[in-house]
Amino acid sequence: MRSLILLTFSLQLLKSTYEQFPRQCITREVLGSKECCPVWEGDGSACGARSGRGVCGDVVVSDQPDGLQYPFKGIDDRERWPTVFFNRTCRCLQNFMGHNCGDCSFGYFGTNCAERRESIRKNIFHLSATERQKFISYLNLAKNTMSQDYVMATGTYSEMNNGTMPMFLNVSIYDLFVWMHFYVSRHAMLGGTNNVWRQVDFGHWAPAFLPWHRVYLLRWEHEIRKLTGDASFTIPYWDWRDAQDCEVCTDDLMGSQSRLNPNLISPSSVFSSWKVICSRAPEYSMRGVLCDGREEGPLLRNPGKHDRNLAVGLPTAANVEFALNLAQYDTGDMDITANMSFRNTLEGFGDPQTGLGSAAKLGMHAAVHVFMNGSMSSVQGSANDPIFILSVFLPCLNLCPFFCSIYEQWLRRHQPDKSHYPTTNAPIGHNSEYYMAPFIPLYRNGDYFLSSKDMGYEYSYLQDPGQQFIDNVASYLEEVRVLWLWLLGAAVLGALCTSVLAIWLAAVRACVLQRTRTPRGPEKQPLIISTDTEGSSDSYRAMMS
Repeated sequence: MRSLILLTFSLQLLKSTYEQFPRQCITREVLGSKECCPVWEGDGSACGARSGRGVCGDVVVSDQPDGLQYPFKGIDDRERWPTVFFNRTCRCLQNFMGHNCGDCSFGYFGTNCAERRESIRKNIFHLSATERQKFISYLNLAKNTMSQDYVMATGTYSEMNNGTMPMFLNVSIYDLFVWMHFYVSRHAMLGGTNNVWRQVDFGHWAPAFLPWHRVYLLRWEHEIRKLTGDASFTIPYWDWRDAQDCEVCTDDLMGSQSRLNPNLISPSSVFSSWKVICSRAPEYSMRGVLCDGREEGPLLRNPGKHDRNLAVGLPTAANVEFALNLAQYDTGDMDITANMSFRNTLEGFGDPQTGLGSAAKLGMHAAVHVFMNGSMSSVQGSANDPIFILSVFLPCLNLCPFFCSIYEQWLRRHQPDKSHYPTTNAPIGHNSEYYMAPFIPLYRNGDYFLSSKDMGYEYSYLQDPGQQFIDNVASYLEEVRVLWLWLLGAAVLGALCTSVLAIWLAAVRACVLQRTRTPRGPEKQPLIISTDTEGSSDSYRAMMS
């Protein structure tokens, strides 16, 4: 724990990260102009135009019709994202990315973003002790580091009086991603109290579920690298197939249960001090407000003690294989009723044994959320639990990373053309050309209907056997290196202690031999006087010292 605290403290000395909304774009003047084209510090021009990184351009949104699940128009800020707030943003060129084109696209590195590199996401149980500790430290650092460049919106554009009264709040890097997940999945507010439309979600229940979470995960990974300066960092995954309990719920990973209250995290874990935000969706709906970013209590989790009427337990390998064999990405109305839909079955609303939609019990991704029985059990507030990053990040982080890896397996197995992704009549926010809310910079759903290798990352268990062996050996050697250093240190310390002990024993032996040596002549009385004198001298020396 001490080393974890020291690592976190040292990392806090590094520069903070970026995310949305861009701080430069939340002033009354910028909101009034509806142009979000921040200056890139590298050359002092908007979008890094002088360096050929990007240009400030009009946002062109698709006019393709949406599904009938959302019968409104012009009610919600996420409609035709991001045009309610901005109609001009940075369009980055070549391999550049970011709200001001100051970053590299996914999979590219270097000063000029010219270095193509593939990152490997590993099983969390295959990480070395150092890698595990680093992962937990990075999570805790992100939770406790305020974003210097991005803020969260606490009101709608209408509540901001069309931008003349900005309503934004500073937020930590980790909590910014919590807010993003809340914002994309929140109910549509129709005006007044207890007046919301619940049958809408711009990141779930429809085709964009997997692309949205894939970008979310990539952005999270990207920002952690920038925060820590660790360009090699990747989010690990938890393979929960056939697991009977929460295998990652240990104090050296995501935190075990508190002995005093099983709904809380053990005080031996850094996550026991975490506070949640954006976790009270029913209250927000009743009041007709957005999450305001205030802390709402401790992180809750009591895995396995969930309502069995909602979900049986964690998914099985057979459930995963059934979903992977479904050839159609989405079907029918492309919502929770979709039958024989890979997306709907993976998301958890299709039965993982029959493929029929509107299943009686939740499965797959949704079942993992329910199983955790706490902060993760609410869709809108689920990202508060770091397991979301590890195993669910809803289909893409931990949770999510592994769900995303299943998505990747499906893409490789069926090799669908990009046109396989729906371009029209999907629920609002989910058509191919729709920009994902609330991301700035902008990402389109259909652009992430492709292999992870095209975006610069791979999953260790999907590698060819030879490469898996090499990576496993490298991880093992790292463990051996750390253990060897510890053993070497212990050996040196042991040798030193042995030497000191030997010298002390030799001195004692010499003293004993001297005292017991038989005198050659008759004993003389002055020896007693001499001993007393030496004793007095030593006493004075002790007093003077």
